Amino acid sequence: MAWDEGLADTFREDLAEVADRLEERRMFGGLCFMLDGHMLCGVHKGGAMVRVGKDRHAQALAMDGVSELAFTGRPMGGLVDVSASTMADDEARAALLALAMENVRSLPPR
Repeated sequence: MAWDEGLADTFREDLAEVADRLEERRMFGGLCFMLDGHMLCGVHKGGAMVRVGKDRHAQALAMDGVSELAFTGRPMGGLVDVSASTMADDEARAALLALAMENVRSLPPR
């Protein structure tokens, strides 16, 4: 397994209120959580990724333990990489998920 299953369970718990609208998919060598057909967040080896969107990208990058997501060596706009230690911080994780939820709400329905 290329991701921390405990971290995946943490996301599942955090997203319990929208579980009926959530789908899990293996992507990017990890596990992604899709909300209403849109990528919301995911786990990978060593941490997580969160899709905050380009409008909230700078706000997310200002947080400790959050950096550009660049799996291919190039930054992926609107996606941030989150360290395992930041993911362990309930407040930080909730803030990042709130940004991601705001992003998904701004996208057209699928």
